[in-house]
Amino acid sequence: MSDFRLHADFTKQFSGGPVIRAEALEITGAGVTVLFGPSGSGKTTVLRCLAGLAIPDTGEIICGGETWFANGRTVTPARNRRLGYVPQEYALFPHLTVAENIAYGLAGQGAAEKQARVAEMTGWLGLEGLAARRPAELSGGQQQRVALARAVARQPRLLLLDEPLSALDAPTRQRLRGELRQRLRQLAIPTLIVTHDRLEALALGDDLVVLDEGRIVQRGPVQAVFSRPANLTVAGIVAVETVQAGRVLAWENGLATVQVGGVQLTAVAEPLAAGTEIFACIRAEDVMLSRDAERHSSPRNRLPATVRAMLGEGSLMRIELDCGFPLISILTKPACAEMELREGAPVLALVKAPQIHLVPRSG
Repeated sequence: MSDFRLHADFTKQFSGGPVIRAEALEITGAGVTVLFGPSGSGKTTVLRCLAGLAIPDTGEIICGGETWFANGRTVTPARNRRLGYVPQEYALFPHLTVAENIAYGLAGQGAAEKQARVAEMTGWLGLEGLAARRPAELSGGQQQRVALARAVARQPRLLLLDEPLSALDAPTRQRLRGELRQRLRQLAIPTLIVTHDRLEALALGDDLVVLDEGRIVQRGPVQAVFSRPANLTVAGIVAVETVQAGRVLAWENGLATVQVGGVQLTAVAEPLAAGTEIFACIRAEDVMLSRDAERHSSPRNRLPATVRAMLGEGSLMRIELDCGFPLISILTKPACAEMELREGAPVLALVKAPQIHLVPRSG
């Protein structure tokens, strides 16, 4: 489906709520687009409008040359849009078996054809032996696969997934992220996924569309948006751990020297005039720590620091530093133990110039 194209430009408002604006939302090719943002930003509303489960107030939705919505004059029913939709809670029919749930969307096909398609889906998703079970007899991961199988069985041209892993416990979510990404690659169906989970977005998506208070505030390749947020709002949404105010001292040959707190930093940046006020954005995973200053020569930013706090986050440790300004690093627990890190310990924080992203404060 490399020639697939969806164009959506519409507004939708519920009584007393914000206006949701899907402005020039484009999905092309067979990749995975992630609709990302905090709760209440309008992600599910956008998805439901695309699915035909909610009707926009104004605008248009065009998919594959077909007009699904045009200012209320044209409204294509959900059943005629040939798409697959997986809601947050999967919405499996509790009284139907796995096989019957998967076959539900195959109306109009003969019994033998339905049976073959169900067998194909259960085999592909590892559901063999479960065809006669009902949803209550399945684990959360199995229910998710059944919901995906039902959505895919009718060979949709577009797949819509609303928080597909949110109903699962944390260990199952972690295990199924990679599995779901592999399945989506195998399908090669254009897919739009709604999530507010950063790890889910990074693991599943090719492109990212960031929503805030009903508006699209940035879009682009997933890693590019997470690494280089367009403004302070996006930096907050994508959870950049360190965002500090500063000022440009000089710019030359693609490198900016900036003052942040009592420290000068060097960052790769577009031309910036001296005196420009900025926010310096640094991801925690881009902050290396060392107890041996001689071992590391490449990072331009070598910041003597003191460990202020260490907080466990699963298998990782969040290290809060003071290096003339507050700085966050994320390390594995074995790495912390190897360096004998503890509160009050001196350490060297190392940050490469391309990993410091500058956002003009006026923006």
